[in-house]
Amino acid sequence: MARRRKVSAPSPEDLDRMEQEFRRETSDRAGATPMAIAPIAQVASEAAGQAQPLPPELRQAQARDKRDADRLRTAEAQGLMMVDMPLGWVDEAVMVRDRTQLDPEEMAELKRSILNNGLRLPIEVFDKGTAVESKRFGLISGYRRLRALREIHAEYGFDHHATIRAVVRDPEELGGAIVAMVEENEIRAQLTHYERGRIAVIAAQQGTFGSVEEAVNTLFAAASKAKRSKIRSFALIYEELGDMLDRGEALREKDGLRLAQILRQGGEGRLREALEVDHGAGDEWSRLEPVVTELESGRTPDAGRGGRPKSERPAPMTGWIGKDKMRLSSGVTIEYGHDGSGHVLRLKGRGVDRELMQSAMEELARLFEARQVSPRNR
Repeated sequence: MARRRKVSAPSPEDLDRMEQEFRRETSDRAGATPMAIAPIAQVASEAAGQAQPLPPELRQAQARDKRDADRLRTAEAQGLMMVDMPLGWVDEAVMVRDRTQLDPEEMAELKRSILNNGLRLPIEVFDKGTAVESKRFGLISGYRRLRALREIHAEYGFDHHATIRAVVRDPEELGGAIVAMVEENEIRAQLTHYERGRIAVIAAQQGTFGSVEEAVNTLFAAASKAKRSKIRSFALIYEELGDMLDRGEALREKDGLRLAQILRQGGEGRLREALEVDHGAGDEWSRLEPVVTELESGRTPDAGRGGRPKSERPAPMTGWIGKDKMRLSSGVTIEYGHDGSGHVLRLKGRGVDRELMQSAMEELARLFEARQVSPRNR
């Protein structure tokens, strides 16, 4: 059996000796008193003493600044920011414009308004993502305001007219920007049916929309079904005759609908021949109307039914139609054009799809590769 150790209380002499030893050990630290506190406690005490609370009014100001910064970041992300930017930053040619002509009287009135009252409404732009500031922003809406301000600045040289107020948008795709442009002009300045059809055709040709039909339905979604049908008719006029019409905007609605019907019947060749006579001179409709009336007179009523006569569609012409267009016996048309970036061939008709176009491109590649280059062109 283990022996139990007897524990006795320390004597007063023992307690005094232990206290003296403890004081000697803690007094060795620099600047410490015999009753110095532990280091971690001292650090915590000093930090607490230095952390002085801010006055209530300063804390409120900091909270307001944080809320304002959050709202600013949110507005910038949502395209709600208005900025004053130099006129040279705006590229109005980044998109094809729907309005082809500017009325001189309306422009003069707008310039007087800006001179007297300043620019009341900002333009809308989107960031093109370029590294340089010049032409960094593409114009969505406000073409007339931009033009007017540039003319004012060029004429008077005022510094406060060297910038323009703009809202920076972030459209998901180019189609969204075109829709915004059309919507603004539909509200502020009515477009003609020819201008509406033109922008739909060009947007489809540039690949923004899959077809003219889709472009019309998207750009003019708020229009009635009857109005969209008229726009498609004028789009057809621009497709077939736009390269020869200098004043297509002047076509009246009823005249344009008659013209579109003749185009659907295959009368394009006759119409182009009429426009080639004194091209660019006189009233274009006065040259087209006799052909339209003649081809309309070729309609014969359907003997089996009463009511509206049924039109007989003449056989479409084949071969060259004018100097820049050819129609094949298969119904496919090949049209030559030229824009600012080079030569263009446009193919239309049934059976023209991506696979056929790729084959055509390969044939063209072989043609150009095999072509002999003269020493003068080397």
